Amino acid sequence: MSGELDVRPMDFQNVNQVAELEKVCFSQPWSLDSLLGELLNPNAVYLTAMRGEIVLGYLGMHQIIDEGYINNLAVAPGYRRQGIANTLLRELINHAREQRLAFLTLEVRASNKEAIALYGGLGFAPAGLRKNYYTIPAEDAVIMTLNMGGAGEA
Repeated sequence: MSGELDVRPMDFQNVNQVAELEKVCFSQPWSLDSLLGELLNPNAVYLTAMRGEIVLGYLGMHQIIDEGYINNLAVAPGYRRQGIANTLLRELINHAREQRLAFLTLEVRASNKEAIALYGGLGFAPAGLRKNYYTIPAEDAVIMTLNMGGAGEA
């Protein structure tokens, strides 16, 4: 599949594809109903990476006052290592700057070295560990945070 990657908000037209991507990528996927609820949540920011009308990846965050909590980042298995996650994260970081967020934070499986390297390359730094955060399989989570300064500066 060729063509430009288009990053745009998740909407009612592509939420079903996001739900399918959840099932492919996660052992405990968010349900379609949960994702539909996020479309109505004024504190939720969900971005999709599209090629044509096909969702190749997505990223979700909750914005609470001046704090950003990244929930999920997923890329379809056949499209990984093509910069899609990086593009989504850069778009979200730009959004965070525009919103003057103090920080962005997320949890990542301790064994997911590729994701940890991706986040680190964008300025996220380890900030702690959540013991047994994940189940199926059980695993610790590394908390990674990008301090933004709250004044739109990374």
